[in-house]
Amino acid sequence: MNILIAGGGGQGIILASRAVAEAALACDLPVKTAETIGMAQREGPVVSHIRIGPFSYGPLIPRAAADVLLACEPAEGARNLPFLKKGGQAIISTFPVVPVSVSLGGSSYDVPGLLRFLEEHIAHPYFLDAAGLAGKAGNIKSLNMVMLGALSALDLPFPGEELLKAALKLLPPPTHSVNSRAFALGRQALEV
Repeated sequence: MNILIAGGGGQGIILASRAVAEAALACDLPVKTAETIGMAQREGPVVSHIRIGPFSYGPLIPRAAADVLLACEPAEGARNLPFLKKGGQAIISTFPVVPVSVSLGGSSYDVPGLLRFLEEHIAHPYFLDAAGLAGKAGNIKSLNMVMLGALSALDLPFPGEELLKAALKLLPPPTHSVNSRAFALGRQALEV
């Protein structure tokens, strides 16, 4: 199984990919990961490739080979759409990370247009108000946990509980409660 996680710097993309990899390893599944990081400290693009299962090739997912695209931001979902295989599933957060150039008036960010584009080009899209669910859990910074919870509702090669357990091991104990709630809300959103 090939899972591509994309978003902006500071959204917890690397933590999310490590949680997926740790969950796979806990179930004795072979896994390879790789990250491509742009100006991550300035909300630049971050992409994590996760390949689960026996294989003899590298950790980068080829174009049109990802089974799942998990995008924590709409523009990053559109940017990484070429990696999603035909018939693949995509979970897209509808909450935009607005680039500085848009804030300064130098360009525009058409969220509804991006979401329409994604809906037209993905066979199985799931759109989540991940920021709203993270806020409901207690902290908008738990958006990545909302997305992992949603991912756990898909047919993964390991139980969703393993994914939550792996993620919590990577997080400081004082944040476990809010992140567990965020995970549960993300899972519920996709199960409905």
